[in-house]
Amino acid sequence: MPTEIEYTRVEETFASEGVTCAATVYRPSTASPESRKPVIVMGHGFGGVRALRLPAYAEVFAAAGYVVMLFDYRYFGDSEGEPRQLLDVPSQLADWRSAIAFARTIDVADPDAVVAWGTSFAGGHVITTAGSGERLAAIIAQVPHVSGPAAVRATGIRRALRIAPAAVADTVAAVLHRAPRYVASIGPEGSAAVMTAPGAEEAFERLVIESGLRRGDHPETVAARIALRIGLYSPARSASRVRCPALIQVAEGDTIAPAAAATRAARAIPDATVLTYDGGHFDPYVEPLFPSVVTDQLAFLRTVAPAE
Repeated sequence: MPTEIEYTRVEETFASEGVTCAATVYRPSTASPESRKPVIVMGHGFGGVRALRLPAYAEVFAAAGYVVMLFDYRYFGDSEGEPRQLLDVPSQLADWRSAIAFARTIDVADPDAVVAWGTSFAGGHVITTAGSGERLAAIIAQVPHVSGPAAVRATGIRRALRIAPAAVADTVAAVLHRAPRYVASIGPEGSAAVMTAPGAEEAFERLVIESGLRRGDHPETVAARIALRIGLYSPARSASRVRCPALIQVAEGDTIAPAAAATRAARAIPDATVLTYDGGHFDPYVEPLFPSVVTDQLAFLRTVAPAE
């Protein structure tokens, strides 16, 4: 096993369209302004925050010699922006562009070796971002949302109908400039939450615990209007325009971001590596699957953007 490299962890901020976003930057001891290292920019999934398990990945990458930057989207976590818990796709894509631009300015980062890492909803964002012409060394998309229609079909009409009244009410509230109508981002099967796939809440609770957190430490809600817009967001449409190497990791039992849709999208990326795992949507974050998933990511990184 390679010797682990020491690193520092510092809280920083960057501006995105005038909004201050929070970031955590890991600097390995081998990096310096004279010996710059590739930088991995990491974003979380649907309604999440950077504190939810992203540090576990970042620590592995930093110990391998990479500069790493985690960030919270505007309206979420430690970032600013009102109203809170507003998941707006164009705003999140703008935050990705701003985060990447900021990462290029980190004193020990190689501005020509930026890797965009996204999971779940952010997995789709990195495909969209790379397909928009952003200059990247590579992307990693873990259990990515790639198809709005596929996500809606996976949800099922009965589950979708439970959340529809709140989504319509929140959309009207937005037009009238009123406070959002919130719904739970994840909940038990049969509840009026956005993600209610069988076993999803229990798996998410494991993710929270293994992050060293408790349920309720961070809001688990979103403005309900996103439920009417998920079906319109399909990052797969950008896949053929991705010009950098891509690692797409899918979970065979994923009932939130279906593996079949992600695999089809990956086929359209000119230089894509697809790895499939036995598990559900939240399993890559935690034991026993996490070590395999992050090891595969590190192997890919050493090929496309070596830190040595």
